[in-house]
Amino acid sequence: MLNIGQMMKQVQDMQGKMTAMQAKLGETEATGQTGGDAVVATMNGKGELLKIKIDAKLVDPSDIEMLEDSIIAAVRDAKAKIDAIIAGETEKAMGGMKLPAGMKLPF
Repeated sequence: MLNIGQMMKQVQDMQGKMTAMQAKLGETEATGQTGGDAVVATMNGKGELLKIKIDAKLVDPSDIEMLEDSIIAAVRDAKAKIDAIIAGETEKAMGGMKLPAGMKLPF
């Protein structure tokens, strides 16, 4: 069984790892796309949308709804990729320690 001193050391180590992970994720980017790169969205690990690239052929004033749907799909794709990266980095930082159900990192 761990004593209080050992537990505090582990908590401090974990905090350091999480801080480093968050800094790394801020520099990490993921790109999502739709239909042959017609719309490309780039997000960072903080979930901030950095870029949107739209193929000019997709811009049809009579069908704005398709363009809007394509943008949403590309952003969702980028977000799913970032979420997977965050989950992997969090698992590495936690050293295999499991979180209670429903708890999500980074906080």
